[in-house]
Amino acid sequence: MAPRSRFITLLSAVGITLVSYIPMTAQQTRILTAEKHNEYGLVYSLPITALEIEVSARKEVLTAGPYAAYARKYIGTDKVITHDAERWTITDVKVKTYGTLDTDAKYIMQLKPGALTFIGVSEDGMLLSINKEPASLPKPANNRPEAPVKLFDGKEYLKYVDEDFTASQSTAKQAQMLSESLMEARDAHISLTRGTADNMPVDGRQLELMLNSLQAQEDALTAAFTGTVTAETVTNTYTYLPEDNGKEILFRFADFKGFTEPDDLAGFPVYINVAITAQGELPVDANGNVKMLPKDAVRYCIPGSAQISLTAEGKKLFAKEFDFSQFGVEFGLNPSLFTDRKEPSYAVFNPTTGAIVEIGSARELKRQDD
Repeated sequence: MAPRSRFITLLSAVGITLVSYIPMTAQQTRILTAEKHNEYGLVYSLPITALEIEVSARKEVLTAGPYAAYARKYIGTDKVITHDAERWTITDVKVKTYGTLDTDAKYIMQLKPGALTFIGVSEDGMLLSINKEPASLPKPANNRPEAPVKLFDGKEYLKYVDEDFTASQSTAKQAQMLSESLMEARDAHISLTRGTADNMPVDGRQLELMLNSLQAQEDALTAAFTGTVTAETVTNTYTYLPEDNGKEILFRFADFKGFTEPDDLAGFPVYINVAITAQGELPVDANGNVKMLPKDAVRYCIPGSAQISLTAEGKKLFAKEFDFSQFGVEFGLNPSLFTDRKEPSYAVFNPTTGAIVEIGSARELKRQDD
């Protein structure tokens, strides 16, 4: 097959509150028939197999509490965040294949006037079917809608302070007042749960609301001493076109910064590794001789395969074997299979590799559809 050029593209990088998946939109397909305007020739192309790589990382934002220095004295712990920081960890890698147009593999199926044969192609001309309606195709992601993320700002405790706190110029005094408010909230929480509060709620719903409110107050006041860790998931999607055996940097990743470009030495490299496991082979006859390509053959691909893996710092993040058209060979079907007026056949092709998926009787298919 013709040599393939390689490309790496960062499609998107957006923070989201939960792990999400890229919505796949349907790609339009077309039916081509032999007409006078196209000189009864149906032009089609074969696919080249690309990778869509989705990498998810956990981003933790560490926010120091403004009264961290007083945590041991007032709440009895020294397990506090002392300075603001970010902490990143790769959590998941998903890889899938899809077909993209191979501009070096364009062919024509020449028919005669009055021929009933038709082909189904993608919107960019990739062969999908012959004498059968093509199925719609998913597209690789090309964008990711942004999802707003609400992060802790470290000032929630201010909702629970009074004028004396605001007027005080002493950090130590403010810490003391916060600890006293925290103790009061905890005592109130305990009284409600034990049913010993002076003003008990009238029903379970009101009790739940009061307990939730007190818990929020406790959390905010405690965070003023200990700090807070807020987590979100950030997902980047890359496309990659394997060309041959090899290993290269797909992107870099920094523990304190997250995803970076391949040439940004602030992060450690994340490698993509391609190891061809099988080359596609031409079919042979009963005597083991390679079959001759039929005249004016309808081309398809006999794919090969390769192991795809992602590694970083000596650890394997992902590994799986996939079929690839570029590691295979092209062969062809006799066009008379599809132009026979008495018993025409139909065929369906894999949109990712160009391989034959199904061949059968077009008349039988029509009977089933009817």
